[in-house]
Amino acid sequence: AYVVTIPNDDEAHEIAVSFNVPDGMHAAHTAIIAEAGSKGTVVLEHTGTGELTEGVEITVGDEAELTVVSVQEADRTARHFSNQRISVGRDAKVKHILVTIGGDLVRISTSVSYQGEGGTAELLGAYITESGEHQEHRIFVDHGPKNCVSRATYKGALQGEEAHSVWIGDVLIRAEAANTDTYELNRNLVLTRGAKADSVPNLEIKTGEIVGAGHASATGRFDEEQLFYLQARGIPEDIARRLVVRGFFAELVEQIGVESIENKLMAAIERELDIAELEANSEEPK
Repeated sequence: AYVVTIPNDDEAHEIAVSFNVPDGMHAAHTAIIAEAGSKGTVVLEHTGTGELTEGVEITVGDEAELTVVSVQEADRTARHFSNQRISVGRDAKVKHILVTIGGDLVRISTSVSYQGEGGTAELLGAYITESGEHQEHRIFVDHGPKNCVSRATYKGALQGEEAHSVWIGDVLIRAEAANTDTYELNRNLVLTRGAKADSVPNLEIKTGEIVGAGHASATGRFDEEQLFYLQARGIPEDIARRLVVRGFFAELVEQIGVESIENKLMAAIERELDIAELEANSEEPK
């Protein structure tokens, strides 16, 4: 078990916790506590070859600002099951970022609850699902107090036979949660044949006094018009495809705000593009 505390001492703290999971079954419990008025960033890195069952409790005190990044980069044999619960205080801000680029079976559930008015939660996720892998991300945002904001943006790229991603986004706006402002978005880019993406956004609204509530979901292959536009200007097809995928992730990556994580994700995207290109070439008739 780990306890990470962000104190209110006029400094912006940065803390990293690494989990290198060996073969076998393991469990971990992490409590992240941002004291009232504090500022900080906590990065959880998951690597290794074994199976990990994990509980993460994140408490953001009143008027605190916290960024939590959870990176899943385990080996192909690894399995990771994580439940990450976030409690947002009055006028507090939390940015929760999931980056999943490894593991045979990954299932992460993230839940958000507000403990006072004026809280803001931003949930960002990026995942790259390879052949035979199953990656599942579920979120639940529970709007109870008034004047709270939530944003959820998840993007994924899939390539290879039986690559399977699941995204489920549930948002509940309770009857007393007046002036709620919420939006959730999930987009999936299928790079090769045989991959499958399931996307299910849900909204349950129990009051009409809201600022806004919406959701969007889209899954598809390369935008052929974008490819045509680039190729018409003399850019080879393989480079054009890379540019389209980079553009797909660029907006999300820029919101992460942690340079090391941004670089890690872009490097993983480049690796996946190399693999997808090799598979596409192998399918061409000789």
